[in-house]
Amino acid sequence: MSMKVAGLFAGIGGFEAGLAESGLHTNLLCEVWAPAQSVLRRRFPGVPLAPDVRDLTDLPADTGVLVGGFPCQDLSQAGMTAGIDGARSGLVGHVFRLLDRRRIPCVVLENVSFMLHLGGGKGLRTLVEAFESLGYRWAYRIVNSLSFLPQRRERVIFVATTSESGLRPEDILLSDEAIPPTASTTLETHAHGFYWTEGIRGLGWAPDAIPTLKNGSTIGIASPPAILLPDGRAVTPDIRDAERLQGFPADWTQPAEEVARPSVRWSLAGNAVTVPTARWLGRRLSAPGTYDPGRDRPIKQAGRWPRAARFDGASRWQVEISAFPEWHERAPLHRFLAFEGRPLSARATRGFLSRTERGTLRFVPGFRERLRAHLTAVEREGSREALAAAA
Repeated sequence: MSMKVAGLFAGIGGFEAGLAESGLHTNLLCEVWAPAQSVLRRRFPGVPLAPDVRDLTDLPADTGVLVGGFPCQDLSQAGMTAGIDGARSGLVGHVFRLLDRRRIPCVVLENVSFMLHLGGGKGLRTLVEAFESLGYRWAYRIVNSLSFLPQRRERVIFVATTSESGLRPEDILLSDEAIPPTASTTLETHAHGFYWTEGIRGLGWAPDAIPTLKNGSTIGIASPPAILLPDGRAVTPDIRDAERLQGFPADWTQPAEEVARPSVRWSLAGNAVTVPTARWLGRRLSAPGTYDPGRDRPIKQAGRWPRAARFDGASRWQVEISAFPEWHERAPLHRFLAFEGRPLSARATRGFLSRTERGTLRFVPGFRERLRAHLTAVEREGSREALAAAA
C-alpha cells in the first residue's frame, strides 16, 4: 500500500508534519483559510495546495492514506454545537464524496471528544454508517495529548481501512496502551494551568500541564490559558510555547502574519492536530501492532458511544482501553516553557477569582490564595506605572 498522504482540512499541517516524521510524505494539502494556507506554503514547499474541499474533484492516484481534522466548531462543547450537519463540520461529507470517486485504503479523521455525546452521538453514528456502507472496517479511540506533551487535550482519532489494504484499524489504533505515572505536584514545585476565562465549570485546570489549548477566534481574538508558576506569578504563555505545546517548532505559525494580525496564530495553534499524536499513528501505519480481542466488550447502550470502539466487518464492539497509547517523560511544565510569558492582568485575575467563588471547580489548597497574591502584585505594579506616567 502506498504511504502517500492527502491532507484535507489541513490547518497548519499537524497531521502531515507528524506523519512525515514517521516516513509518510504528503502529496496533497487542502485548506480554505488564508492564514493557514500561508503556513502550509512555507512549511510544505512544493506540495500542491487546494484551496477548498468543495471544489476538489479527485485525490492523487498514489494516495494511500487520507487524513483530516475536519472542522470542529459545530461539534465542540465550547462552540455552537450544531452537530455533524452544521455548516462547518458538515464539510466532512466531502470526504465520502471523494471516497466514492477513489477508494483510499486508509482514512484517519480527528475531532473533539464531545462528538461522542452531541445529539445522542449522531455525529459519530453518521461517520460509522457511511464507512460501513463503503465496506470499511473502523476503530476509534479518545487519545489524550498528555501522552506526549504537558497539555491535557482529548481528541477522537478515527481510523478506517479497506480489506484490500492489508491493514486492520484496531492494529493501528488500539494495540498500544500506557499507564501514566501518578501525578505528584505542589504549588511550590510545579506549574498549574487554568483557563482564566472560566472558573465556574468547563475545562477547568490541570496540574503540571495546561488544559486544552483553545482555538480562540478566527478574527484574531486570542484565548490563551494561564499558568500559575511555582514562584507565584500567573502568566499567559508566549505563542511560541503554545506552538511547542502542540508539538510544533517555535514560530511554526509565523508565516500567517503575512496575511493576518499576529493574534490569529492562537486560533491556528488551537485548531491543530497535536504533532506527536500523528507521529505515533504514522509509526503504527508503517508497522501495525497486534490488537488483543480480549479488550472487546458488547456496546452496552444503543445510541451511547463508548470512549473507544471498533467494527470488525460484522459486529461493533466497545473496547476497554485508556486514552494514553504511550507515555513520554518530559520536563515539568515550568521548565518546558522556553519563552517569557505575559503576566495575567489584574482584570482577568479578578474575574477568574470571582467566578471560582460561585462555581464548583475544585483546586488544590492554596491555589486561589496564590492568585490573590498575584492580583495584589500586578495591581501594585500598575499603580507604580500610573504614578510614573503622571510624573
